[in-house]
Amino acid sequence: MFWRTWKALRARGVMGINQRNGEYVLRYNKRHLYPLVDDKIRTKRMATEAGIRVPQMYGTISTEQGIGTLTRVVDMHRDFVIKPAQGAGGDGIMVIADRFEDYFRSASGRIITAEELEHHISGIISGIYSLGGHRDQALIEYRVRSTDLFDRISFEGVPDIRIIVLQGYPVAAMLRLPTRQSQGKANLHQGAIGVGLDLSTGVTLGGTWHNMKIERHPDTAHPVAGLQLPDWEECLALAARCYDLTGLGYLGVDLVMDRQHGPMMLELNARPGLNIQIAMDDGLERRCRIIEKRIEQVGGETLPAQERIAFSKQQFAVAGLVPAPSAD
Repeated sequence: MFWRTWKALRARGVMGINQRNGEYVLRYNKRHLYPLVDDKIRTKRMATEAGIRVPQMYGTISTEQGIGTLTRVVDMHRDFVIKPAQGAGGDGIMVIADRFEDYFRSASGRIITAEELEHHISGIISGIYSLGGHRDQALIEYRVRSTDLFDRISFEGVPDIRIIVLQGYPVAAMLRLPTRQSQGKANLHQGAIGVGLDLSTGVTLGGTWHNMKIERHPDTAHPVAGLQLPDWEECLALAARCYDLTGLGYLGVDLVMDRQHGPMMLELNARPGLNIQIAMDDGLERRCRIIEKRIEQVGGETLPAQERIAFSKQQFAVAGLVPAPSAD
């Protein structure tokens, strides 16, 4: 039974974790480049220097003595985000949406004291959220404000867009929608929804929640398919440029859509997960082979980003897809 199931998945071009690690992560991502994306502070500074739009960094705290500077860092901001520089999976992120007298209000409405914020930062510095448990830094940055479209199909938090990029070619994309269960985080393992995206148009396809197909968001009841994402061309351009920025050949690019500033690069991942295949209802191996064949045809030359994007859009377009009318 297992063998028949695996053969069927292979026939559809589904990529397994061992194949991802051996044929893509290890093959295309040089180890010395990992720190460029594993440290969010380093990634943000590098992207800013390259002219790639990211949420503004208000400050960093790397020592226990530095925790006392928090008041000064956030003094001019009613809302902000605190996150570990080397965190993973959304752990350790605290979103402050407003202030109430001498207190802070989280995105979920919980009142938080300054002492609680300092305690949280102390935990970040100690490494409880970092990759490998090493000492870390706390990053304080601009809080992204979601668009009206995303507010209708999301719960509390800000959705993000994951685009897999192979040698600078966009391969697959999905929208990740926070839910009540995920506590407002766009993390599939914590209960967020994955929604496939047509790479050519940025129109949403079907949704998946805990590996089950769904048509509506469980908290908002709004349909998740047939929606046109704004600024899709810019999203693809940002994703493609991240290959040129880092040199990592197999890369997960996470973007957010800000109400005021439009698409912004949130973070990069040198070991992107495989759940995107469920959201896309299509295999990554099949798509990656198409890209690899294209690279062979051009003799390994790195084409301009717009040419790479045009090829991916033509190869991976969903035929006959028409976005649903937008809701008022």
